[in-house]
Amino acid sequence: MNEEIEFILDSTKEAMEKALKHLEKQFINIRAGKASPSMLGSVNVDYYGTLTPLAQVANVNTPDGRTITVQPWEKSMLQDIEHAIMVANLGFNPMNNGESIIINVPPLTEERRRELAKQAKGEAEDAKISIRGARKEGNNELKKLNDISEDLKKNTEADIQQMTDTHIVKADTLFAAKEKEILTV
Repeated sequence: MNEEIEFILDSTKEAMEKALKHLEKQFINIRAGKASPSMLGSVNVDYYGTLTPLAQVANVNTPDGRTITVQPWEKSMLQDIEHAIMVANLGFNPMNNGESIIINVPPLTEERRRELAKQAKGEAEDAKISIRGARKEGNNELKKLNDISEDLKKNTEADIQQMTDTHIVKADTLFAAKEKEILTV
């Protein structure tokens, strides 16, 4: 096979894989009611003038399915961590006991579950749009090649379309699993 075509196929597949990886990361941030340290993954703390991920300044644990504890490595960081969690606007109400921060994760209401499912669906649609964008980019790069036969172009377009279909099915599968997780009480 032509090296240029191989490059186009590889870069198209890579872009589609990135879209799915991004979707998985977005799904981690959509909580399904059970406490998880990853819920605070987007929290950044002002650590001596530098915004630092929470996991780099404290130990984040889940002693049970409804509680997250944040144990800072420096006690002086308690206020900053508490402030960062509130500013992150995750819907949590952190409690500072002087030693650590305790967050009670409230159970999700039916309405909130539907909102989260809708949010997950939007993320899945964004991933599919990215996948289709990668297909378009791959096909455009293919059209720029003049030194290959029409048959080879058609076969490569078919390969790109098959790759697209496979990745769209994967995105739908990821969404179905996340939706089930969100809507299960």
